[in-house]
Amino acid sequence: MSTNQFGKQGWTPDRIKDLNSKTFVITGTTSGTGFEAAKILLSKGAKVVMLNRNVKKSQETIATLKQELGDHIDVSTIQMDLAEQASVKKAAEEVLQVVPRIDALMLNAAIAQVPNQTFTKDGFESQLGVNHYGNFLLQMLLYPRIDESNGRIVVVASMGYDMGIKTIQFDDMNWDKNYHPNKVYSQSKLAQMMTAYELQDRLKKAGKTNVKTYVCHPGASRTSLIKTNGGLMMRFIWQLMKLSPMVQSAEKGSYPEVMCATEDDLKERALYGPTGRNYWTGPVGECKLESHATDKAVMEQLWDLSEKETGRTWNF
Repeated sequence: MSTNQFGKQGWTPDRIKDLNSKTFVITGTTSGTGFEAAKILLSKGAKVVMLNRNVKKSQETIATLKQELGDHIDVSTIQMDLAEQASVKKAAEEVLQVVPRIDALMLNAAIAQVPNQTFTKDGFESQLGVNHYGNFLLQMLLYPRIDESNGRIVVVASMGYDMGIKTIQFDDMNWDKNYHPNKVYSQSKLAQMMTAYELQDRLKKAGKTNVKTYVCHPGASRTSLIKTNGGLMMRFIWQLMKLSPMVQSAEKGSYPEVMCATEDDLKERALYGPTGRNYWTGPVGECKLESHATDKAVMEQLWDLSEKETGRTWNF
């Protein structure tokens, strides 16, 4: 394992400078790593715009953040459901109307290990529809504001990308023939990563060096992701794991995405997260990126398919 560029302790929020002039748009902030990321950024003086599905929970989150940090914090919320393309479009329109700059779009929200094959309103397998297509469309629609702001896009992936079939099952994207909760989740997170790396290539080709795209993972963190979506056995196993030293706090799980949203001079063609055993916990830094995540032919095919399925073309 290579030496951590941030030292033995890895990256921590202590490295963040004053963020008073910065605005961060974050998906999925009502709990877990998204909540912790928002809290860290707000504590440094940033403005945070939360994109969440549940309006009531969003308002409760704002109340909690103000109680913990003070009424002076600049935090707001816009309703968005990544499972509905129409909702993503509506939320993006509102963001473009009321948010004058985006220093970082942080794609934190996800679903995982859905036990049985289910579909979004648009007909996508749910994990692919939320984790990939929903996020792909959101990035595309908000890109103009990110470009104007010389901002960055932070994709919160998962070490699950290195499991499953380790490629994209183009001949059966909805997994009608061989649905498996973990394998489909793996493909959905791999798809997020591949389009992020393809975006890097396309930005470079277009001469857009002002926009940066980073990919990270939270490691094994104590969040409600499995409890919310997983099957009974998976939820039971995860509850046991959460009590062990193999799992870290949600706060530490948020460090990689906060780092990618704020740290200067990061390498783009990389994967950041906990660097300990199995990349579950440990000091935050650069992790090994497996080659299947940057298979150029698959990346290009997935990009074209993603534009077709979302009905939008990315204009640089």
